[in-house]
Amino acid sequence: MEPNAEADSLKRVFGLPTLVIYGVGDILGAGIYAVVGRIAGISGSLVWASFVVAMVVAAFTALSYAEMGSRFPKSGGVAYFVHRAFRNDWLSTLVGWLMFCTCVISMATISRAFAGYVLAVAPGLPEWLIVLALFAGLTFVNFRGMKESSALNVLCTTLEVSGLIIVILVTSLFLLGGNVATAPVTPTPQEVGWVAVIQGAALAFYAFIGFEDVVNVAEEVQNPERNVPRAIVLALSIAGVVYILVSWLSVQVLDPVTLAASKAPLLDVVRRAQPAIPPITFTIIAAFAVLNTALLNFVTASRLIYGMSREGLLPAWFSRLHPERSTPYRTFFVIVPLAIALAVSGTIQLLAGATATLILVMFCLVNVSLLVIKRQAPQSSGFRVPGFVPALALLLNIGLIGFASNESKQLGLAFMAVGLLLIVLRNIFMKGSLTRSEE
Repeated sequence: MEPNAEADSLKRVFGLPTLVIYGVGDILGAGIYAVVGRIAGISGSLVWASFVVAMVVAAFTALSYAEMGSRFPKSGGVAYFVHRAFRNDWLSTLVGWLMFCTCVISMATISRAFAGYVLAVAPGLPEWLIVLALFAGLTFVNFRGMKESSALNVLCTTLEVSGLIIVILVTSLFLLGGNVATAPVTPTPQEVGWVAVIQGAALAFYAFIGFEDVVNVAEEVQNPERNVPRAIVLALSIAGVVYILVSWLSVQVLDPVTLAASKAPLLDVVRRAQPAIPPITFTIIAAFAVLNTALLNFVTASRLIYGMSREGLLPAWFSRLHPERSTPYRTFFVIVPLAIALAVSGTIQLLAGATATLILVMFCLVNVSLLVIKRQAPQSSGFRVPGFVPALALLLNIGLIGFASNESKQLGLAFMAVGLLLIVLRNIFMKGSLTRSEE
């Protein structure tokens, strides 16, 4: 190979077990470690019910993704699906942009959660320094390649699952010992109703983001038509059960008001349930858990830009891989600065809410695309779901968007506006280039 030659194909390194681990690792982590406290502040002691509602909504779209991933095992994910359904470049580019935004905003959210856990045991460190160190490490691992990223994913997933097992064990023993949650430090709000539960679900949906990322690495999966659908369903099921159990146990140990005020909610739960566990031990586990989700969002964002570029929806410059590592390294120049800027300017609740709102919009488009594709090509040899599944998923997604906070919806609309502006400018540039070439 010439020294400056570029690789042109991704390596198939995922079997079903590692793909399930990838999916579970992406879903778990920041979702439960970071936002469970914020959700408790909305739905109170019914925080577990918010997770149930969010899981039901996610499950229907997960089935749609499973069929799409089986039909079209390509990098590019939702942007590729919408392009296949509507053959509209500007719509596909907008969808890809919004999916990219969800990954980057999620990375920013996670970096703040990561800093929160680190500061719980090292309060003297500047938060911005922790964020920069996190992104420097993530960039290095992602540059090295999918093999290294997958190895770190396995390690982090093992640690984050171990952390959740610790939470489940110590809180269960705490409750079996006849203990109850501490009294709130401030008066509790009026009794929580189902409106608050659904509002909590709109934020809890952030915790389920990740199963859709499985389709973005389909070109790096062995036998993707069979393994991608199975991995999506298995990963979501495992994560959902863990979320519901951990969230219910957490509010049995700490009251919702105290949990909502915590910057490291699960660390405080463990401290209350089992003070003998050194805080640094659980902090390291929690930090690796949120780091894992950040890593997988980074991988997804880079593969998304790579896939869209290869399909002609973005400049071809992004589709060139590193000659030795076979990684889409050029995408890092967009991802890292944007994620850092968001991390230092937003709160966890705002960033998580905006991510969930944008992903719900993406899911609406995926379900509409599947309905269109089913009409275009009703026969498929791979995984299939009945037509009512994407239709019901679409309605559930729209309903949950309505319960998102106004701030989250406003930030989501702002990113959509930026995407539309970029598309308009790109089209003007392309038309100008075409006119000059014709002259």
